[in-house]
This record gives sequence, C-alpha cells and structure tokens, in this order.
Amino acid sequence: ALMKMENSFSLFSSGDPISVLGLGVSGVAAARLAYAHGAEVYASDASEGPAQRNAVKRLTAEGIDAEAGHHDVDRILASRLVITSPGIAPSTDIRRAIKDAAVPIVAEIEIAFRHLKSHVIGITGTNGKTTTTALCGHLLQRAGINSITAGNIGRPLSEVAMFENQPDWVVVELSSFQLADVESFRPTIGVLLNLATDHLDRYPTLECYHADKARLFSNADEDSQWVLNGNDAEVLAMADAVPGRKYLASIAVREELGAFVNDTGHLVQRLDLDTAPEPWIHVDEMQLVGEHNVMNGLLAGLAAALAGCESETVGVGLASFDGLPHRLQRVGEYDRVLWINDSKGTNVSAAKCAIAAFQRPVVSVLGGRHKGESYASLVPVLQERARSVITFGEAAPQIVRELGGMISVEIAHGMEQVVELAREVAQAGDVVLFSPACSSFDMFSNYQERGHSFERCVKSSYGENSEYEA
Repeated sequence: ALMKMENSFSLFSSGDPISVLGLGVSGVAAARLAYAHGAEVYASDASEGPAQRNAVKRLTAEGIDAEAGHHDVDRILASRLVITSPGIAPSTDIRRAIKDAAVPIVAEIEIAFRHLKSHVIGITGTNGKTTTTALCGHLLQRAGINSITAGNIGRPLSEVAMFENQPDWVVVELSSFQLADVESFRPTIGVLLNLATDHLDRYPTLECYHADKARLFSNADEDSQWVLNGNDAEVLAMADAVPGRKYLASIAVREELGAFVNDTGHLVQRLDLDTAPEPWIHVDEMQLVGEHNVMNGLLAGLAAALAGCESETVGVGLASFDGLPHRLQRVGEYDRVLWINDSKGTNVSAAKCAIAAFQRPVVSVLGGRHKGESYASLVPVLQERARSVITFGEAAPQIVRELGGMISVEIAHGMEQVVELAREVAQAGDVVLFSPACSSFDMFSNYQERGHSFERCVKSSYGENSEYEA
C-alpha cells in the first residue's frame, strides 16, 4: 500500500471522502495522490475494458477503493470533492448529476498543482501542444536544468506531485478539457500557441472552446510571464488585458520583447529592448518541417530562455530536436514518393498547416470521425498544393460533398485501400500526406494506433517489414 503523506495545500482534509471520475492515467494518478494525502478515495469509470480492469486491480492493491463499469452515484454525490479526468465531458449524466447536487468538482491538473513545488511552464493552444512541450523539455534538459514534461503529453501532473524530489521545472501540456475545471492553477510561464476551430463534437460553440483555453490566464498577476504567438490575432486579443509581462513570437521581425525570424532567416531572441537580439539558429538548420514548426520552435525557445536557458543552448537544442512520432513523421521514400505520417493532425487547421509545409505536390489523405468542423477551408491550400485527395472513414461522405466539386476526391474503404489508391495517384516527386483532419475513433482507439496502421500498410505495400505489429 502507498505511504500516506502529510496534507499540505489540499482542497480537502485527511479522512474526507473524495471521488475520482475516470480510470485512465490521469484518474489513477489523481486517486493515488489524494489517497497519499489522507483522503478516503473512491475511483470509478463507466467503461470496463482491459485498461480499466487493470487500473482497478492496481488501485485496490494499494488500498484504494475502485470499480470499473459502474459509478456509485450516491457515494459520489456524498463526496467532499470530485476530481474529474479530462475525457469525461460536462454533458455526461454523471457530470450533470454532480453539478445539480452542487458537489465541488475540479480537474486532475488542479489537485496536482496544489501539491506541486516545481515551477510550471504551461503550454496550450489548438495545434502543436505536444511538439512544443516536448521541444521545450528538450531545451531545458540540454541546458542542464532539472526538469520534466507532464500533463496531456503522457505523464500525469499528479504523478510528478508525488515525487519525493520534485524537479525545479515541469513543462505541462494543457488541453482545453484539462483547463476547464481548474481553480487556482497559475503557471510561472504560460504559453498560448494558437487558436483555431476544434472539438465542436464536445463544445456547443467555438466561443465555449476558446473560453476553456482562456482559463490559462485565470489567475494571472503582475509577476506572470506569457509567451504568445504574435502572428495569431485571436491569441493577442485573448491575452490583451491579462496582467503580467508578455513575450511575442513572430515569423517576421518585431520590435517587442520575444523571439522572431530576422531578415537573414535566423531565429533570434530579444528579452531586453536595450540590447541587440541574440541569435539561436538558422531556419534551415531545424529538423522540423514547416513554418508552423518554426513558430513552435520560437515559442518553445522563448519559454526555455525565460526559464534560464542561454541563447546558445537554445540554438543547439533546436538543431538537435527531430520531432515526435505521428507528427509530420517520415515513413519512407519509395519510387521517389515521400510518405508522411501526421496522424496527430486531428483537425482542419492542423491538416492545413501540414499540407502547406511541403513544396512538392501532395496526395492528401483525409478522414476518420467528423469533429463538427467544415472542411471547406482546406480548398485553397489543396488547390494550390494537392494533386488529389483520398478520403476514408465515417467522414468520407461529408468530405466528398464539401471538396469533391473543387478537387479530385476518391473514397477508400480501409487503410490498405488508402495506400493502394494513393500509390496509383502519386507521381515521382510527390508527397503522400496522411494528415486526416478528423479524430481516429471511428476505426481506431487513438491517433497513435491509426498512425501505426498507416505505416504498416505503406511498408507492407512496398514489401518492407514494419517495426509495428498488430
């Protein structure tokens, strides 16, 4: 069983009944953290798959009451506090019941923050969060700064809060779902990457989605430091009245504090208006592809510089970072056709950036589960860059309706046929870009599984064994 720790800045006292909704990684970590601080914890999940059953087994062995496939509603409503996992939408029956009963409910990230001694770099935005978080963490590590990445990137923040020796800095990827239920969360350095349309399958309006993003700034004060995308008007408008010092990242030269690409193509930082900008690296030395990744580099570099990284170290780190799986990841080049896995491109704006990242003609693969966003905004970049579109999954009929009159679109039934049709259409020198603009949940459990499936089918089609097995 876990050793219980002395209660510190909790929202509850020792012995208080606490419920945790969801038995994913964040829910399990929150249950362990609350238990370690003396709470009487009940954790539950409405689903009952292998992952949930395994979580119940582990928590039970540690002395924590947990069950899968059922919520004990009476017990949850009798709780002093409910900690919710980000995947459980406010529209679910259990969330509505909790709200009607006026039981306090907070995010896992909030509970973790209450017990965290580390400085926090909090990173949110519609696209590029994971890449920018990993890149920022990479820069801090290269600088020898005691740090770790956490949050939506994989490691729950509650897990870090239980470390006996917490790091000096935690770089936290924050989704809108995680930010929705925070109260006191306040990063030392907050980063807002961009704002676009997404998650309209969960939010009733775009304004509601952006309102959750804005909770990054909820507890801002004059000591706060904000790193902002200076080329995104909606980002600047959201942060306009927020207290604290602001640093802008820009693809073009700017005079404000921040980082930008200068006239010679170098990424540079300016943290003091009285001194000359300090160079990091030339754009061509970055391994990441596309202008959007230049912006990710500027934002990550700024946050790292504010956390103590020297400019020379930022440059070395930017040059050595080669990206993450399923994000404009090279699968291989066969018969002079380059195949790219960007399965993490789960919304239209992400797919648009991916298509624009290549100067070569593109065979664009779109499809999956529709997320409530029109595909019409892809038309200009597709007409400029794409040879053809291959579409698949639940969203295929809608993609054909919205794009078919303006560009060649073919429907594939299954991933093998996606690759087969793409091979038929692609010409030497082309890129086949798998950036679906949709979620994966019609055919796959997550975007990683979808990306692995694409890679397997590509390699199998060319007679090459894949490293990924079913």
